[in-house]
Amino acid sequence: MIKAVIFDLDDTLISEREYVISGYRHIARRLSDRVGEDKQAIFDILMELFQTSPKNVFDRLLDKLQVPHTKDDILELVEAYRKHEPDIKFYDDVLTCLEQLKEKGIKTGIITDGYTSTQRNKLKVLNAHRYFEYIIVTDEMGRDYWKPNPRVFEIMRYSMGVGFDEMVYVGDNPEKDFYISSIYPIKTVRIAREYSEHEHTYRDKGYLDGIKPDYIITSLEGLLALASEGRYLPKV
Repeated sequence: MIKAVIFDLDDTLISEREYVISGYRHIARRLSDRVGEDKQAIFDILMELFQTSPKNVFDRLLDKLQVPHTKDDILELVEAYRKHEPDIKFYDDVLTCLEQLKEKGIKTGIITDGYTSTQRNKLKVLNAHRYFEYIIVTDEMGRDYWKPNPRVFEIMRYSMGVGFDEMVYVGDNPEKDFYISSIYPIKTVRIAREYSEHEHTYRDKGYLDGIKPDYIITSLEGLLALASEGRYLPKV
């Protein structure tokens, strides 16, 4: 019997792309007066560079704008990006799903990787503590505790007062979100949302040690079927 559902955050409950857009708008406003360029033009360049490659975007931006810069200048932009107050919201199916899980008496939580300041700002803007009693930002315990480290799942199980076999974890990243099922009898669900980072990752590849999720869904409507009758979801 399922007693607890734990969610990843990025590209599971919120759109990571939406967060990136918010961050780049913040950086564009920050740089506009400094470099004498229209903020919309800076934002457009950032998005173009990101779509080409998400690596070293700020270095490439300043190079393209022919703005001399140092390593400290780049670190300042990175820090500003990570600490900005994002303009984000839950996916449309999230709150309905949470309400129905609550009606079934199922506990809900979040386990999320990512830099502490970044993730906490997201959670604050989302008012996540209103909807989730149990939240773990793994970075607060140290980078070694990021998934697939099982320790955070042990802490979550203890906090929720449930058994591992009564837990479901919902995530999107094949490289780290589903390995826990090889350690503990936690059911895992991969959500492959449209426009998410891992949407087009081939479903038979990319899994850590080949550990696949128990189920694949494209929205949280499918999760509600699992919460009541697991057989209604197609097995992987």
